[in-house]
Amino acid sequence: MKKVAIIDYGMGNIDSVGRAIEECGGQPILTDQLKDIAAATHLILPGVGSFCDGITNIKERHLDEILHEQVFQHQIPFLGICLGMQLLAEVGKEGDTTTGLGWIEGEVCRLEATVEDTRIPHIGWNEVLITRESPLFSHIPSGQDFYFVHSYHLRCRNVDNILAYTPYCGQFVSALNRDWIFGTQFHPEKSQKAGFQVLKNFLAL
Repeated sequence: MKKVAIIDYGMGNIDSVGRAIEECGGQPILTDQLKDIAAATHLILPGVGSFCDGITNIKERHLDEILHEQVFQHQIPFLGICLGMQLLAEVGKEGDTTTGLGWIEGEVCRLEATVEDTRIPHIGWNEVLITRESPLFSHIPSGQDFYFVHSYHLRCRNVDNILAYTPYCGQFVSALNRDWIFGTQFHPEKSQKAGFQVLKNFLAL
């Protein structure tokens, strides 16, 4: 059974991610302990809230160091969800400009409405248009709906990192990838059958 460290840095409901991983056949460990992270076969960084608070909490707990070591030295599969995906960027522009983990070239910016009746934050179900093949989306058709809750998005500078777009506020990156690093702007744990398939695919890496 895959041991999945779900990183607890004080942002968002990690319990729902843990329950989803358990239902998908993994062994979830909700933790901020370095030894648990070092022993995991898979890593998930969830989160809801502000970029600045998120990266501050991660660095205060020295989680950035152990995550970097496990992902880049030991090639442990990693999934960032919602804020957890955004924190992979070089910088976040939510209020003041804040330095992120820097794993993905790009910046996190506020969604901008393209028509008057567009609502921000973006809350609810929307389609995910897959741009290239990836094991994360195995058995999932392009155009499948997933559940979103966010006001900001990660603008990738390297198009090779983009896995999928969502056509809202023009369009934004809703999934990304760099080697064994993955990110979803949507919440797979709240996206029913399709979301659980994403998590199963991640556990299969």
